[in-house]
Amino acid sequence: MQIVDAVKNAQQKLVKSDSARLDAEVLLCSVLKCERTHLYTYPEQSLSSKEIRSFDELVALRAQGHPIAHLIQKKEFWSLELKVTTDTLIPRPETEILVQAALNCIPNETPCSILELGTGTGAISIAIASDRQLANITATDIKHSALQVAQLNAESHHLNNITFVKANWFDIKNIDTYDLIVSNPPYISNDDPHLVQGDVRFEPESALVSGKEGLDDLHIIITGAKKHLNTNGWLLLEHGFQQGKAIRQLLEENNFSTISTLKDYSNLDRVSIGQWLS
Repeated sequence: MQIVDAVKNAQQKLVKSDSARLDAEVLLCSVLKCERTHLYTYPEQSLSSKEIRSFDELVALRAQGHPIAHLIQKKEFWSLELKVTTDTLIPRPETEILVQAALNCIPNETPCSILELGTGTGAISIAIASDRQLANITATDIKHSALQVAQLNAESHHLNNITFVKANWFDIKNIDTYDLIVSNPPYISNDDPHLVQGDVRFEPESALVSGKEGLDDLHIIITGAKKHLNTNGWLLLEHGFQQGKAIRQLLEENNFSTISTLKDYSNLDRVSIGQWLS
């Protein structure tokens, strides 16, 4: 079988995907360990029986709905390639808004102490560390398996300004105070219908669900952060598009100042920010 035929056959099996051809090409590139341009340059290249079997297995899993990122075990975020496993949330483009907001609060020329809560793949801390080399970052996660992935990702990008710690939110031994706390915590309600749709079906529920209204963990972080922020420090949180008003109210109730909410690429509330002045 040639490359052109393999892609065509896979497309026919991926009819439920909105991006069947792209999915097929990405999966085949994963098997062949090549770039997509190779598929266009050498469409008549013959595949070995082993390559065909591997490709067919991936296509079958994709047809069942398994995320591309899990199948190829990587995802690009902030122009950085990250290892992804079923133990971690797949980094989303919207989270880059949270990273950019954090970078706007972090000086480029002077040291800054940062705490990331619930790091998962390490995407947020790694993106910040790559752009702010003087930042000293502590990144936590409750899952040891997630921390292993995050550590591998940091090492693959030769970053040595992140310390990874196993912890449940602020339950950190010898916890410090920080100039900035950032988090993309679970914020989906436990009865949200999206939990049985799309990629999230295959992602860890612990990284997605947070109580009846999806606000349980956000409440813990907002009420706890003020004890661990330096004067003029910042708290930045990603949240659901319908939660902006509730998050701003929580920040106000907990005496944060300079409160604002940023929109995502669909013009929906996605990231809220507060400053601790006391």
